[in-house]
Parts: sequence; structure tokens; C-alpha cells
Amino acid sequence: MVNVLLVYPIYPETFWSFKYAMKYISKKAAFPPLGLLTIGSMLPSNWDKRLADLNVRELKDSDILWADLVFISAMLVQMKSAKEIIVRCKALGRAVVAGGPGFTTQHEKLEGVDHFVLNEGEITLPLFIKDFLEGNAKHIYSSEEKPDITTTPAPMWSLINLKEYGTMPVQYSRGCPFDCEFCDIIIMNGRIPRTKTPEQMLNEFQTLYDAGWRGPVFIVDDNFIGNKASVKKMLPLMIEWQKAHRYPFVIITEASVNLAEDEELMVLMSKANFSKVFLGIETPCIESLEECGKRQNTKHSLKEAVDTIHRHGMQVMGGFIVGFDHDREDIFDSQIKFIQQTGVVTAMVGILMALPQTRLWYRLKAEGRLTSEADGNHEGSINFIPKMSVDKIQEGYKKILSSIYSSKQYYKRVNTFLKNYKPTIKTRLSWSELKAFARSTWRIGIFSRSRFRYWKLLAKTFFTKTKSFPTAVELAIIGQHFEKNTKKIVEG
Repeated sequence: MVNVLLVYPIYPETFWSFKYAMKYISKKAAFPPLGLLTIGSMLPSNWDKRLADLNVRELKDSDILWADLVFISAMLVQMKSAKEIIVRCKALGRAVVAGGPGFTTQHEKLEGVDHFVLNEGEITLPLFIKDFLEGNAKHIYSSEEKPDITTTPAPMWSLINLKEYGTMPVQYSRGCPFDCEFCDIIIMNGRIPRTKTPEQMLNEFQTLYDAGWRGPVFIVDDNFIGNKASVKKMLPLMIEWQKAHRYPFVIITEASVNLAEDEELMVLMSKANFSKVFLGIETPCIESLEECGKRQNTKHSLKEAVDTIHRHGMQVMGGFIVGFDHDREDIFDSQIKFIQQTGVVTAMVGILMALPQTRLWYRLKAEGRLTSEADGNHEGSINFIPKMSVDKIQEGYKKILSSIYSSKQYYKRVNTFLKNYKPTIKTRLSWSELKAFARSTWRIGIFSRSRFRYWKLLAKTFFTKTKSFPTAVELAIIGQHFEKNTKKIVEG
């Protein structure tokens, strides 16, 4: 018997944490650690496993002392917390096994880890387990081989309390056919999208359903439509499953902008109960899009793409970047104008970062422009010498956030979105959602500076677009999270 403690480091407060919004629905974190839950299913069945997610509870010394092995997985933005965990484990005499994106790209800079299990676990984890059981485990396990993920098991949901999280993550595919200069996805997962089988996806949905989950499900693929042919074969079966189970899941995912060019695909996703899709829009500056190799965003109007997806019942969440070499000093006003005109309510704006081993990282290194290692937090820091001054980029970045997440502009954008949005999702109101609405009437409707805009939005939506009312309430709540996070960034 081997005792394994799976540890997920703290995810810092960012726009992506949705920390303030979680309080409205009485949840402790937005998402559980999908990677560790999957690793839990891949470890030998006779090993005893526990999961410690530091985003929902503290890690105790007794947790560490119970374990024979401590597995840690982290993204770059979690590495500060991960390093602290490693120090604690070593001080208590426990062996540390580390993997995941943050370790894969910079393991040579980390101390205290006994065994690195890098790249994709389907290949490297079995090698580690075999050697560990034979008593000769190596320091590093890595492989460039891309595994067939049709053999990947469903996550081990029993390791967590589902009630502590706002959304459940699942994965359908890995890899992306595009080659954006700043992106590290193809470094880790390649350019040829690999998908699970339709039957495998339905089984994962069923295991999550059987575990008791009802509500949002995030298909965490970096580009869900990377392999359109496979997606179109899978979605009809997903539609039938959702219908047979009375639509227990409202689905969120990430995709490329060319989704708007495929009517059949948008209709299928809408019927399968997809409610939101995150798009890497990046910038309205064509020269900057061409600079970073994101030519798929230059072929058609980005505004029309957003409008088209909204009309198909899916809310566009957008990723935006400033700091490209071709950005002019008017880029900040251009970003504000584009975000407001398109009605992309959830606009995740960040400063360009040179992530390890990306094409951007290698180019800037060759040009002598790298200044520090990437920390994964795009909300203010710059780890290279930009063409525009650092001060101008940081001040311009703060200007964007202060504008788009001011109460006036935010609610104006919500109204723009709702005007074009045609909701098609089927959902059942949960008790937590009803409590969230009640709390919003108190916290936003009475004590917030946005209270007049809040009541005006809800009244207008209730009487003119009733089906969109739950979405309006949700966006009002999320707006509080964005407002508080913006204040922290701007004043920090």
C-alpha cells in the first residue's frame, strides 16, 4: 500500500479566479484540479489517494505526514505556492513528485523535487510507477511522444467535494492546429488535435452525472473545434445524452474565432447546451495579429464573428493582449472601443508575456530582449523589453481596465450584448443560483455604487428579454468581481 497526497497549489486572485463571484453562490473555488483528478484515476487502484486543494482548504502537516508520496501539479501562475509546498514536504521528510505545465517548462530551475513526471502523464506516469515499485525511480521522466487520449480514464471525482466548486472541468481534446507565437499550448500538446471518442466523452459526462453534479461544465480544451470533423461526430451524441438526462449540464468551452464561419457547428453546439465560448480575439490591430501569427483572426470582421456567435445563443468571452511590437500608442483606446462595441462582457485583458519555450520566447531571447522569467500572471508584469515603453504599456493597460470595468461602461456593454444575444440554453434554476440572486439584490442592489444600473438592467431584461434574465443577474454578479479585481490592479 502506498499513500499518495495529490496537492494543488494556491491560484492567486486574478480575473480568472472569479473569487468574489464565488461568494454569491457559496462556493470556495471556480474549478477543481482536473489534471490531479485524472492522475488519481491513473495511479494503481490499490494505492490510497487523497487530494488537498489549497484553494478550498489549508494544507496541514498531518496531511503531508500521512503520505508516502506527495504529487504536486501547477501552472506557472501557481509556482510561488508550489515552491512553498515543496519546502514544507521536504522539511517533513516526504518525497515530492511534480508535473504539470509549470514544471514541464522550467523544471531545471526548481529545487527539492525528488521526481519530475513531465509532459503528458499517459506516457511518463507509468514509467515512474514501474521504477518506483522496483525501487529505482529516476529524477526526471519526460517524453515528446503524444499519447492516444482515447485510453485516458475519467477523472476520480470521489477525491473532491463537488459542492465546494462552481464549475466542473472535463477534457475532450489536446492540441491546436494554429501556431500563435506567444502560445505554449502547441509546445506541450502539439499542433495535431487529438480527441477522445464520442463514447468516451459520454462516459465522462455520465460519471460526473452519477457523482451528483448538476450545473456548469467547462470543456477545458484550448481549442474545442481544433478537429472539426471529430467534434461534429461527437456533438449529436452529446445532444441526445443531454436531452435524455433533461439537460443537467450547461457547457462552456474555448475555441478559435473561425467558429463563426461554421453554421453547422454553431447550431450543434447550441443544441448541446453550450452557453459560453472563450475566444482568443487578442487585438483589433491587424499588424499585431500578423506579427504573432494569428492570421485566422484577420480573415473576417472580428465584430461580426462575435455578433454571429451571440446570435447562436453562446456568450463570447474574449481574451485581449496589449504589448505587441506593432501596437501603437492608440491601441489602448482601440481595445476599449472594440470591447464596448462588440459587447464582449467578460473581456480578459492582459499584457503580452513571453512564456518559456514559445516562439515568442525564443525570438526575444535571440534579440536580447528577455528580462525575467514568466510568472504566468498577465495582469501588469512584463518580462521583456517592449518596443513601446514599459510605463506606457502598464498605464495604458490600467486605462483599459478602469474604463471597461467602470460601472457605466460595464453595464452599457451588458446591454449591448443582451441586444444581440438570443438565448437557447436549457437550464434548471438551482438553490445556489436563487440564493445568489437574493444576495445580489442586497449587495449590489442596495450597497453597491452600481445599484441604479443594476435595477435598471434587471427591470429592462425582465420585461423585454425574459429568457435572458438569469444571464443578466449572473453578469451583474461577475461585474462585481471584475470591479474589485480591477481596483486591486490599478491601485496596486
